[in-house]
Amino acid sequence: MYKLIARDGNAKRGEFHTVHGTIQTPVFMNVGTAAAIKGAVSTEDLCNIKTQVELSNTYHLHVRPGDKVVKQMGGLHKFMVWDKPILTDSGGFQVFSLAGLRKIKEEGVSFRSHIDGHKIFMGPEESMQIQSNLASTIAMAFDECIPNPSTRDYVINSVARTTRWLERCKKEMNRLNSLEDTINKNQMLFGINQGGTYADIRIEHAKRISEFDLDGYAIGGLAVGESHEEMYHIIEETVPYLPLEKPTYLMGVGTPENILEAVERGVDFFDCVYPTRNGRHGHAYTNHGKMNLMNAKYELDERPLDAGCGCPACRRYSRSYIRHLLKAKEMLGLRLLVLHNLYFYNTMMEEIRDAIENGEFKAYKKAKLEGFQRGED
Repeated sequence: MYKLIARDGNAKRGEFHTVHGTIQTPVFMNVGTAAAIKGAVSTEDLCNIKTQVELSNTYHLHVRPGDKVVKQMGGLHKFMVWDKPILTDSGGFQVFSLAGLRKIKEEGVSFRSHIDGHKIFMGPEESMQIQSNLASTIAMAFDECIPNPSTRDYVINSVARTTRWLERCKKEMNRLNSLEDTINKNQMLFGINQGGTYADIRIEHAKRISEFDLDGYAIGGLAVGESHEEMYHIIEETVPYLPLEKPTYLMGVGTPENILEAVERGVDFFDCVYPTRNGRHGHAYTNHGKMNLMNAKYELDERPLDAGCGCPACRRYSRSYIRHLLKAKEMLGLRLLVLHNLYFYNTMMEEIRDAIENGEFKAYKKAKLEGFQRGED
């Protein structure tokens, strides 16, 4: 259940109550594709860096270790030792990214595993069954992630199929939640809005899926090659047609700038691999922009990554030391940067929530963006 606490313009501050705890929104979900955050980050670490929601990948867990294995181990929460909310994506994005290996039909999609090439079929029912076995808090509906650019006719037909698939997802989810051996009988379902960069198709699809009365709604198929201006335009056009009293999730979009712009347009949930991936490549997100620790100017820099940051890296270690770890290819360097980046994102979301509650989001956003652009003193 979603409770709207405050609004500042179109920005929303809410609480989303789930069987695994209450999520304070807007929220950034920390991406743990194969039930772990890349960079040797434990679930204990996640608690220490203020993570609210962990996101895992349906396709990857289906391939390895197998969703039935996870079910036998008591579900994803027990398997990875995490008692807070988990969102699982539907596998749709991964299936459609395997463009050369897949075939779409009304029933679903046939494709080959990226690991060993064995044939897999996934449709709405299969996706719901896998996610039910994983026993996540929130399951995502199975949809087609439309490539960009796509012709208008292709997008219209694809969106219509995604809507039919959503109907099947909801029906199967209701059936699974009623079974005796289902681990999480309170599993929630989010539908996904598609429509490429065609605002009118997005709006019509938003209206149509809103009729399903789901637990939440996502905007999918963005950040796939369109400009930031196009993306912001689509969000601005679409969000007003999704239910205000339900959370809105912008899938896979997540530079700090993107998040600030999308929050201003009414988005509640975010996820992105940027903070972990960039951390593993030696980049740190800070209040003065993104830093590349491999730069020679940090060789003798005694300062923490970001002044005033309370993350495990900034509390104890210098830029010089972390740079040394990266150059020496010591895993600790990657781990410290991933922890820092996730802490930075999670803290920024806290600040955003406070700013909305205090009616100061516009001023907060302006100051934050100016800090990113100004760079270091």
